[in-house]
Amino acid sequence: QVQLVESGGGLVQAGGSLRLSCAASRGTFSGYTMGWFRQAPGKEREFVATITWSGDSTFYADSVKGRFTITRDNAKNTVSLQMNSLKPEDTAVYYCAASRTPALLTKQYEYHDWGQGTQVTVSS
Repeated sequence: QVQLVESGGGLVQAGGSLRLSCAASRGTFSGYTMGWFRQAPGKEREFVATITWSGDSTFYADSVKGRFTITRDNAKNTVSLQMNSLKPEDTAVYYCAASRTPALLTKQYEYHDWGQGTQVTVSS
């Protein structure tokens, strides 16, 4: 089990950028697939991006493809989400998640460790 802590959220204008980070406060990311999800007010939590342990493979939700980039630094036990060209509809609490399943994962139930989330607000 790994404990995850997200950071980097905040308020930004539409068209701006933010970089979210997720660090392991306990344990390591060794062998874990990592993912980012988000939950907007009144909506279900949804998949955003995922990256395999090696970092060689990534997959994105259609809504963020071309604007968001997920990366990881296994030596530092961190995973990041670079968010560019932000839109008001990107406003949500963003969650980092970890799974030992060695594949690109898009479903919440496939992840077993979750962070507490960080708020991202995009103003129009």
